[in-house]
Amino acid sequence: MNDKPDEEANRLGRRMKRYAQVGAGVGGLAARVAGNRILGRNPDNDRTARELKVALGGLKGPIMKVAQMLATIPDVVPAEFAAELSELQSAAPPMGWPFVKRRMRAELGAGWESRFKSFEHEAAAAASLGQVHRATGLDGRTLAAKLQYPDMQSAVDADLNQLGLVFSIHRRLDAAIDTREIYAEIRERLREELDYEREAAHMRLYASIFAKEKRIAVPEVVDDLSTARLLTMTWLDGAPLLSFRDRTLVERNRIAEAMFTAWWFPFSHYGVIHGDPHLGNYTVRDDLGINLLDYGCIRIFPAAFVEGVVELYRALESDDRDRAAAAYARWGFRNLSNELIDVLNVWARFIYAPMLDDRVRSIADGISAAEYGRKEAFRVHQALRKLGPVTPPREFVFMDRAAIGLGGVFLHLGAELNFYELFNDTIDKFEVGLLDKRQKAALKKAGVPKPAR
Repeated sequence: MNDKPDEEANRLGRRMKRYAQVGAGVGGLAARVAGNRILGRNPDNDRTARELKVALGGLKGPIMKVAQMLATIPDVVPAEFAAELSELQSAAPPMGWPFVKRRMRAELGAGWESRFKSFEHEAAAAASLGQVHRATGLDGRTLAAKLQYPDMQSAVDADLNQLGLVFSIHRRLDAAIDTREIYAEIRERLREELDYEREAAHMRLYASIFAKEKRIAVPEVVDDLSTARLLTMTWLDGAPLLSFRDRTLVERNRIAEAMFTAWWFPFSHYGVIHGDPHLGNYTVRDDLGINLLDYGCIRIFPAAFVEGVVELYRALESDDRDRAAAAYARWGFRNLSNELIDVLNVWARFIYAPMLDDRVRSIADGISAAEYGRKEAFRVHQALRKLGPVTPPREFVFMDRAAIGLGGVFLHLGAELNFYELFNDTIDKFEVGLLDKRQKAALKKAGVPKPAR
């Protein structure tokens, strides 16, 4: 009984240490930016961005994951911030074997090694929240054991509070976009990523969705070797996507088609999207099918949101302003003047452009993966300065991130496809009531907890 107060005190101590680590650099920046604004000085975005990178560069864990996330969502932070943050590395140094043994014992109990035929001492991969070890099960299957780093809850709580300071810097530099809903969305999704039982349920959900799709493989959860902080699954062999860039166009297109299906089919049929199309979250098999490896950042949308996506597509296809306005209103945009609708349509036409063009084409001609979406986001931002501040609905954080990330994948591959046909196939016979019914049944079967929102 006496251990609990000590444990809570230790957790508070770790959290306060984390506040000090993050806050010392970021808080000082926020104060200087605020002072410049009060004194009427012009902000030096380049300098502030470089200093923010330095302030965060010595840290690992969730704050790095958030920083890179912000860099991949066009116009959430100024372009200068995005350029610097995109260079940060989210990988953390892997835990050593003595530490791994203690963590595994905490999750599976004494004698945990007897539950595996073998368990590799060196991590196969290390990321911001945990690391993966290759193992062999007693049944002979090759496994991946994803072990969360210790004290991640304290780190996440501290880092999320400090994230508010990053957004405050942005608001002082530029108030075109109100970032409160964006912050709320990132906070909820990042906290969900700590729950490996939820991630296991997401994995079961995707396995069910793609049970008959040979091009897309999903790991199988090993329930008796998994906990809330340890996720053990079957190992899927594959190679990094970038190693296929020199293959023939036919082969690269096959990979791209599988990627398109992996992201848009679950969204259009179940209201679910993989919110992190990072290059490390999938591999390519010898048969050019893909392995989806990480399910921590899964976004579940209400059926009405998906309906809005389809409705906006139809509105742009028919150049129907009223229909577009109805779609934006359905998503939660307020004070929709004609000027604001026109600005929102700039971004919408960019996102939908390949799907509105009935021909074989690249996702964006003459654009690099790093530049994809930046020019259009800048145009929108400049217009919103005159009309804003605008509060984007929180659902757009990971919807936009997925769309931009997937577009980057197609650019890396140099894929040339008829995106119009692919998209219309996936939304064919769309019915909001049917999606809602299908989603509820699938989530219940997979055991997915109800999202916070």
